[in-house]
Amino acid sequence: MFYWDSTYILVIIGMVLCLGASALVNSTMSRYSRIRNYSGITGAEAARRILNSEGLHNVQIECLASEQGDHYDPRTNTIRLSRSNYSQPTVTAVGVAAHECGHAIQHAKGYSPLNIRSALVPAANIGSRLGLPVILLGVILSWNQVLIQIGIWAFALAVCFQFVTLPVEFNASSRAIAKIEQYGLLTQEENNGCRKVLRAAAMTYVAAAASAVLQLLRLVLLFGGNRRRSDS
Repeated sequence: MFYWDSTYILVIIGMVLCLGASALVNSTMSRYSRIRNYSGITGAEAARRILNSEGLHNVQIECLASEQGDHYDPRTNTIRLSRSNYSQPTVTAVGVAAHECGHAIQHAKGYSPLNIRSALVPAANIGSRLGLPVILLGVILSWNQVLIQIGIWAFALAVCFQFVTLPVEFNASSRAIAKIEQYGLLTQEENNGCRKVLRAAAMTYVAAAASAVLQLLRLVLLFGGNRRRSDS
């Protein structure tokens, strides 16, 4: 039987935020992926030009087998772009590639929030995977508050990771726009479109952080404090 409590409204708000942000980024990227940039430069070419100009000749650029998953891997100094962003000369491709170059530049310059985020990855992974199971275990074991609090704090680490991610992503986008303009990769009108693409992408991280906070708040309301179910 489905059980409803008032805290579900927090879950619904989080879902709406994430779905809205996802719809926005998909729509914006799709729009500008259909616009060929004036210089005819692909995402891979734009990334290589930025990296070489910044002296980052050691950073490799690879093409993913899928249409998603663009990222920079600091462990191998590699930028991986989806197939369309790697090979297509569109505004979206250049914007996404430049954004990943922004992360590579952050890494090269020892950007502190990026270092903090990297350090938090193991703890955040543990928190996201074990937080809820530990809380539920505590509830099963007669509302054991020690386990419940451990679970809540573990989940809070994952939330912290989401917030540390925000300045990293915003800064990478700022660097991307600056480098695109500095090296003349796009026209002024195309730069405006590129800003919209990166702004929409950033909203997905904001929505994810807000959703994580709402979920944490729900856990605290449901299981925090000294609440204990009565057997009567």
